Parts: sequence; C-alpha cells; structure tokens
Amino acid sequence: MARIAGINIPQNKVLNIALTYIHGIGLHSSNKICNKLNIPTNTRVNKLTDEQVLKIREFIDANFKVEGDLRRENSMNIKRLIDLASYRGSRHKKKLPVRGQRTHCNARTRKGKAIAIAGKKLTPLKK
Repeated sequence: MARIAGINIPQNKVLNIALTYIHGIGLHSSNKICNKLNIPTNTRVNKLTDEQVLKIREFIDANFKVEGDLRRENSMNIKRLIDLASYRGSRHKKKLPVRGQRTHCNARTRKGKAIAIAGKKLTPLKK
C-alpha cells in the first residue's frame, strides 16, 4: 500500500490520477512530479517499486505544501482577513460569497439550504 503525505493512495489507479487524492496536488502538479522523477504517468500505483514511492514521497515533502500544512495556512489566511475586519473577512464571517458574486437568486452553495419564511403562503385568486 502506497502511503504518501499521510494519505493512502488508491492501488488500481493510474499514478497521475492517484496523486490528486492528496490535498494540494492537482493534475498539473502530479504530471510535473512524474516528469521530474522520470516515472511514466500511465503507471499503475500497484506496479510502483518501493524506491519509486520513496522518491515521490521525498519530492512532495521537499517541494509542495500539502494536506495539514496547506489547510492550516488557508485557515490562517482567512482568520487574518477576519481579524483585519476587511470586506473579504466580513464576507467570510457571514458565510456569503467573497468574490463579488450575486446573492439575490444564487449562492445556495455558500449560504446553505433555503429557509422558508413563515406567513408567506400564497392566497388563491378570487373570481
């Protein structure tokens, strides 16, 4: 079982896809890792040797900020914005979209499930 950056990499996947299971490594970064270490990207994870896994692990530790460190840095950046009382920080605090998106009819992902307003029942039309 290949364990890189504290994550169990899926065994039956192609290497460049399997590396994207690590938080902080996308497809571009995984291709870059494979090219630097001269490992074919279409190699299955279960076909890797122990020394290849070790090389990948050491390369990621040396050159990328991943998993817990990256999550901690992101949360500290958001906390800094909130402490500064900047506009972006206030939007984070209110759990609203931060980057200028409209909120009148969209932003359901960020705002959460719609809440029904009491007493807003429609009355039928009278003839």
